[in-house]
Order: sequence, then C-alpha cells, then structure tokens
Amino acid sequence: MSLFQNDATYQPLASRMRPRYLEHYVGQEHLLTTGKPLREAIDSSQLHSMVLWGPPGVGKTTLARLIAEVCDVEFQSVSAVLVGVKDIREAIILASQVRQSTGRKTLLFVDEVHRFYKSQQDAFLPHVEDGTIIFVGATTENPSFELNNALLSRARIYKLESLNAEHLITVLKQALSSDAELLQKSIRAPADVLQIIARAADGDARRALNILEVVSDMCHEEELTEALLAEVFGDEMRRFDKGGDIFYEQISALHKAVRGSDPDASLYWFVRMIDGGCDPLYIARRVVRMASEDIGNADPRALQIALNAWEVQERLGSPEGELAIAQAVAYMAVAAKSNAVYRAVGEISRRVVETGSLEVPMHIRNAPTAMMQDMGYGEEYQYAHDHKDAFVPGESYLPVELQNERYYFPVDRGLESKIAEKLNYLRQLNEASDFKRYESGEGA
Repeated sequence: MSLFQNDATYQPLASRMRPRYLEHYVGQEHLLTTGKPLREAIDSSQLHSMVLWGPPGVGKTTLARLIAEVCDVEFQSVSAVLVGVKDIREAIILASQVRQSTGRKTLLFVDEVHRFYKSQQDAFLPHVEDGTIIFVGATTENPSFELNNALLSRARIYKLESLNAEHLITVLKQALSSDAELLQKSIRAPADVLQIIARAADGDARRALNILEVVSDMCHEEELTEALLAEVFGDEMRRFDKGGDIFYEQISALHKAVRGSDPDASLYWFVRMIDGGCDPLYIARRVVRMASEDIGNADPRALQIALNAWEVQERLGSPEGELAIAQAVAYMAVAAKSNAVYRAVGEISRRVVETGSLEVPMHIRNAPTAMMQDMGYGEEYQYAHDHKDAFVPGESYLPVELQNERYYFPVDRGLESKIAEKLNYLRQLNEASDFKRYESGEGA
C-alpha cells in the first residue's frame, strides 16, 4: 500500500462527514467569508503556501482538502508523526511527475508539521520556491515557536478558532440528516441532547461526531436521551492540552486576571485548569511567581500565603489542597499590586550586561586578613548601627560608576507607599549631609 493511500474498509462518522464542498464547511467565518484574503485566494485559484494553526478538531485537514478540490490541484497528505525526510522527498518527486505529465500543481498537506525538527523543515524550502508544491502545514502549536523562520517567511499564517456550540450543533444535525448509517437507524436527537454533546465536545467537531457515533451505536431506541449520554461517557471530559497553546493561554489568563485584581476571573481560570487536568502543584508554583512579580512589597504577606498553599497541596494532595491554592489565588487578586522589584531587577540585569564586572568599592570589601587591611580593604567603612536610624547619611554602596543610579521605585499602594516615604526621608538625609562617599563627578 502506498504511503498516501487510505484504508477505506471502515470509516468513522467523523471521516464520513467531511464536507466535499466549501459551502458545507462549518466555522472559520473570519477566514472564509467572501472578501477575506484566504477566501479571495481560493476563489481566484491564486494559492500560496500557508500554515493552518488551531486546536484539534476544527477542520484543518478538511479545509486543506477543500482548497485543493476548489482550486483543482493535486492533493497529497503526509503526517510528521509517521514520515521522515525520505518520505518527503518521495512526495516531492511524485509532485514533480504530476506537474510534468499534467501541468497540475500539488498541494502538499503536512499534518502536525511542528513535530518536524526545524532542520527537517528545510527540505520543503527549495520546492516551495520553485513552485513544485504548494505547502500547507497544520499545527496545534504556535508556529512562531515551532517553525523555522525560513519556512515562516514563505507561508501565511491562518489562525483557526475553536468551534462554538452553534457550529457543533450544525455539524451534528448534518450528520443526522445525511449520513447513511444514521439514517438507516432512524436516529433522532432532541435539541437538549445536541446541546449536551456540543458542550462535551468543547469546540472539537471530530469529538462531537465521535460521541454521536458511540451513543448511536449504543442506542436501542430511535431517540437519543440524556440518560444514555450519561451512561456512555459519564463525567464530561474537557479538552485541556497540557503541553500546547491552550495550556499556556489558560495560565496566562489566570496570571493576567490576578494582575488585574479580578478574583472572580482568577478563580474561574484556576478551576478551568484544575477541571482540565492541570497539576495543582504547577499552578501553586505559578502563584508564587505572581506574588513576587505583581504584588511584591505592596503586600509581602502574599508570598508567604502562596508558599503556604504550595505546602498544603504537597501535604494533603487533591482535592483538599486545591482549596488552599484557590484561597491564595483569591488573595493575590485582591492584594495591593506592585511590580517595582520585578522592574528593578530587570533594569539592573540590563545595566550589569552594559557595564560589565565593576569593582566592589574598597570601603565595603571584607578584610579578614592583615594583608587585606593593609591594602585598604574595608577602610573608612561606617557601621550603620552606630548611627541614628541605623543609616549613614552620604554613604554609597554602589560602584562609583553607578553612584547616582536608582532602580527601585516603590509604588504608592499598600505597604510600598510606606517604603516610599522612608526612602524619600533617607534621600533627604543624604542630600543634607556634609559627608559624601564619592566626590561630585567621581567615576563619571
């Protein structure tokens, strides 16, 4: 059997229901409505290489097949999971033969293209350049992370969206009204049952059709019921891609909701991730990050609360420990916010790269030996506790080259507003002091 042939002895419902005409394709109106760039390219048969990026079950493969059909080009399909560079070369040779014998171009559809190493992706480049193939890649991962720049520069990126409940119900109704096997069984599905299936499918048309097929096979009556659905697949299983874009989108949403001081949205995204199968300890670690990055010294208690929640999860496990994490998430959301420390560290990191390895000033070097004392280590150091307020007016602890630089700017929120007041007071003492560690202009 050829690499590109399919075994047609059995086809699941999802395969049988692949639309054969673009007009029957459901969803992705933002790409396929008349006047949109992709639709214009299809209608005019002016095809270009592209990457179809979107979650599973939204119709990436189907769309590629329809594009080939509408534009009257040869269609070849390979999967990055199953093939290597040798198989790609064979596909290219076949495409060249088709072009020489018939004059037709070949649309080469590469499913899960992100699974190819970036070096393997280079195999497509010369054949995209000379027009031997129209490259169409499909991926569930962000192309900017997973595809090399050379390939990206030669292809347009089209983002496919998850199908909504209305889309999925349309797909289910199409199956019930047109699939020969379902019609033979005279299967009917009330609106409430279709809603449940659509909700359980969670944006994935293939999953919706798979559920419909399973429950139809189990149905001994003509009408599907909620009871049968509950019997067949029990608790609803929601799509949660632990390593892909959906995962990172949800943790990003949680972090931004906390940063935006919205406890309701914060808890929603927390529950969504837990419901989808995310490791609670991963969320606990991210909550610790939030405490330092977005709350900081505006409310130092946040960090301890986050660490406590992490410890509770480790000790109790799920589901009891998850409540402690939820408590921490809610606290983070309503806490006073400051990223002053986070920004200071970023600025200092940049300055360290720019200025290199500046010497530690002699007055704050440790001098454990007589030789080091003789060399001036620690000379003129003033012990802060010997002074009022444990502060030495006019002293500096930065390298002389950076003597006047400031990095930490407390915000006027929470405890940090008090920190700001103290720092302003200390700076006034510095300005009023007759003693100055560095002479004006020294080190400049």
